[in-house]
Amino acid sequence: MADTTTTNLLLTKPEVGASTDTWGTKINTDLDSVDAIFAAAGTGTSVGLNVGSGKKLKIVGDVIDTNGNELLKVTATTSAVNEVTLANAATGGAPTLTASGDDTNIGFKLVAKGTGEITAKVNGSDVFNASSNFGFKNRLINSAMVIDQRNAGASVTPNGTYTLDRWSISNSQTGKLTVQQNAGSVTPPVGFNNYLGVTSTSAYSVLSGDYFWLGQRIEGFNTADLAWGTANAQTITLSFWVRSSLTGTFGGALRNDAGNYNYPFSYTVSSANTWEQKSITITGATSGTWLKTNGNGIELDFSLGIGSTYGSGTAGAWTTSNYYAPTGATSVVGTNGATFYITGVQLEKGSTATSFDYRPYGTEFALCQRYFNKVIFGGGGGISGFCDSTTASINYFYYPVSMRATPTLTTTGTASDYGLRLPGASTATLNAVPTIVNASPSTSICRLGSTTTGLTSGSPSGLIDLNGTGTVYLGFNAEL
Repeated sequence: MADTTTTNLLLTKPEVGASTDTWGTKINTDLDSVDAIFAAAGTGTSVGLNVGSGKKLKIVGDVIDTNGNELLKVTATTSAVNEVTLANAATGGAPTLTASGDDTNIGFKLVAKGTGEITAKVNGSDVFNASSNFGFKNRLINSAMVIDQRNAGASVTPNGTYTLDRWSISNSQTGKLTVQQNAGSVTPPVGFNNYLGVTSTSAYSVLSGDYFWLGQRIEGFNTADLAWGTANAQTITLSFWVRSSLTGTFGGALRNDAGNYNYPFSYTVSSANTWEQKSITITGATSGTWLKTNGNGIELDFSLGIGSTYGSGTAGAWTTSNYYAPTGATSVVGTNGATFYITGVQLEKGSTATSFDYRPYGTEFALCQRYFNKVIFGGGGGISGFCDSTTASINYFYYPVSMRATPTLTTTGTASDYGLRLPGASTATLNAVPTIVNASPSTSICRLGSTTTGLTSGSPSGLIDLNGTGTVYLGFNAEL
């Protein structure tokens, strides 16, 4: 009978009564093989280990991977009574990692190091990011393009004006483009019902000093925690859905209020007339002056056509030059009929784009009203007040939400579209459109002044719309 070997480590089992003068050599070799399992560096012979029921595995050192790198460290807590239970699952189930132990109620902590983030993925997409998913994750407002108080979905030709709520167009030349909610009636990307559409109305060759961009200014109160302008500046991620009839390299920039600290960024539209999702990670600005109160904290701009004066920066780097886009960005206004559609724009803290921050419509609408409030009123009782004299009326309007600053008033129509509802159901046509006559300007209430004739001093009055078409409105503007 010859020597045999063990099943797992192949240790030699000398034949009884044989292997003359070789037993010592074989045993020594076997002992070396057993000893090799227990190399202090964890690089010993690979073996399996079965910790039986009721038995315990004590780990004091580190667990390393196949390359010898640290994989898991275990820290002992004196008199610990709580632990983690890991459970696998059968088909259709999900493995669990559960807090367990002697205490009745046990929390669960996931702790990142330094400014690191905790992220969860579902179907390959980040749906949770601890630095962004709590509170006001998306620092932009109306970035799903749902609210359009000013135009109610109508096409407009902007001239340095706001279009959909919180989104403005800055342009050095007028009549080169139009803006409309859901322009062209294309299907938005999955998860969205609206988008902001820009259409070029002429093939305009931009000059060196020209600029056309779509942007939003973010109030400093909403960006103060990013700590830009300091050594602790936080990284942010900009993500959005874009669709254009043009392809190539597009661009934009993040800027401070003074315009002397800017970050040009670029992205590629690969397929014409196809929705594409983009994500750009931007290192926080450690220099520059960034407002952290009631002002323009950070300005985000998407280039629609920028001349060399404002578009000669290098993408992906901070600069003190006043750039709105990187060199060579595609010009939307350069092609007649070109389109640029955008929605789902999100600017959040952290280096990873997470799922879009859907807020309740009422919440989003109230956020918009902090900057602009459109009041449409019909006949009825109108905006209540009283006749201050025989020729003047004072009517009080309470803003639905506190406005960012004392607003300015814009009106539509002419004086004959406005009137006063007086006692006895009589009406009086105004001889001028209403104005704000606050003795002490306020962000919560305003006094509207109206003038006409035949009033009774001290009697009640209601400011009304005599036009009756629903097109007459008061616009209270406190935009950045």
